[in-house]
Amino acid sequence: MNRRRPIGVVLVALVLLAGCGGSAGGAAGGGGDSAALAETNVEAERAADAGGGDGGDAARTDGTAAAERSIIRTGEVRLRVEDYERARTNLTAAVEARGGYVSDSTKQVNDRGEASWTTGRLVLRVPAENFSGTMTAVESEGRVLESSTSTQDVTDQVVDLQARLDNLRAERDRLRELYQRANDTEDVLAVERRLSEVQTEIERTEARLQNLQRRVAYSTITVEMTEPRPDRPAPDQWYDTPVLAAFLDSVHGVGVVLRAAVVGFAYAAPYLLVFLAPFAVVGALVYRFRRRILGGDGE
Repeated sequence: MNRRRPIGVVLVALVLLAGCGGSAGGAAGGGGDSAALAETNVEAERAADAGGGDGGDAARTDGTAAAERSIIRTGEVRLRVEDYERARTNLTAAVEARGGYVSDSTKQVNDRGEASWTTGRLVLRVPAENFSGTMTAVESEGRVLESSTSTQDVTDQVVDLQARLDNLRAERDRLRELYQRANDTEDVLAVERRLSEVQTEIERTEARLQNLQRRVAYSTITVEMTEPRPDRPAPDQWYDTPVLAAFLDSVHGVGVVLRAAVVGFAYAAPYLLVFLAPFAVVGALVYRFRRRILGGDGE
C-alpha cells in the first residue's frame, strides 16, 4: 500500500497548523491507514486546541490567576559608605538571609597621591516576596545618594509562551506518531526534518519562558557603593559649630585678615615707592609752579 500521499498531506497539515497557532483542520486521504492517520491527527488537534485555549482563557478570566500577575521588579540604589568591604559583607549576609544571592560583583580601588578609596557594584537577586525588605536593608547600609524601583508586567508574555509551548509539544507528539507509521524513505526524512524544526522551536520557547519565570521569581537590585575620597573631606554644616568655637574662629579670622593686610602692604611698598615716587615729584613741582604764578599775579 502506498503511504506517501497520506503522510505527506498530514505533514503539510501539521506545518500549516503550527503556522496558524495550532488551529487548523485535519488532513484527508484514501485507504484505511490514511483515514486512521487523519482521525488521529484531528483528535490530537482538538486536544491541543483545548489545552491552549484553556490555558489562555484561564489566565485572563479566572480571578485567582489574574490576581497572581507575573511582575518583574527591579531596584537601583547608589550609596555613600564609610567602609566598602564591611558594607559588601553586610549586604551579602542580608540578601542570603532572605533567600537570595549575589549574582555579580565589581570592585575598584582608586589611588590619588597618598589617598585611596574604593568603589564598586553589587547585583543582588532576591525572591520577589522579599524585594521591599531587601531594599530597606540596602538603603540603611549607608547614605542614599539615589534610589529607584520599577516594575514590568509580563503576564501576557508568559501566557502566550506557555500556550505556544503546549501547541508545539502536541505537534511533536503527532509527528512522532507519523514517524512510527511511515514506511517510505522520503516520508521518513520529511517527518524527521519537521520533527527537528519543532524540537528546536520547543527548546527556544522553553528557554524564553524559563528566563521570564526566573526574572519574575527573583527580583534584581543593583547597588553602587563608593567610599568618601580622603583628599576631599565632606564639610560640616556651619550651624553645627559650637558658639564659643565660632567666636574664637572669628577672632582668629580678624587676626588673619589684619596680618594679611600688613603682609600685603609690605609686599606692595617697594612697588608703590618705585612707581608712585615720580608722580609725587611731578605733582610737587606743578604745585610749586602754580603757586609762583599765582603769587606773581597777586603782586
